[in-house]
Amino acid sequence: MELLHVFEWFDQSLLADAAKAYGGVFVLVQGVHLLSLALLGGMVLAGDLRMLGLLLTDVPARTVVAATQRWFSVALGLMVLSGTFMSGAVALKLYYSEMFLAKMVALATGIVFFYGIRGPLFRLAADEPTAGAAGTTSIWAVRLTAIASLCIWFTVAASGRWIGFS
Repeated sequence: MELLHVFEWFDQSLLADAAKAYGGVFVLVQGVHLLSLALLGGMVLAGDLRMLGLLLTDVPARTVVAATQRWFSVALGLMVLSGTFMSGAVALKLYYSEMFLAKMVALATGIVFFYGIRGPLFRLAADEPTAGAAGTTSIWAVRLTAIASLCIWFTVAASGRWIGFS
């Protein structure tokens, strides 16, 4: 099935009808989306900056990593649900938006990176008493992973913001 047909179906769905018809609900959902984005961004920043040794250095890395990963997952779930609802109102516009495609690619990359690379590496590094010095995890691998994570999630946020301008 061609992707355009999926977007056309979504544009005609009950969810899209609700998103188009109830402006007040749309605004509330948009608020949840933005608050979730702020929470997700905060967790990425807190975790990555901790692993770079720039923030929360007096808190054990294990504590920061566990807390940020838990709240990241909550924020991501809320963002996906609210984003799906909001997309219903402008599904066909999004199909033709290059920035929407960029955001979805960056988001998919970010999710795979977070759960497949960043999370396991940070948990491993946080469990080592001297993460990187005498342990098995290279401090440079942790730092480069944190920098890559920041770049990926900045791309998600920037491309998402740019959707409104395109």
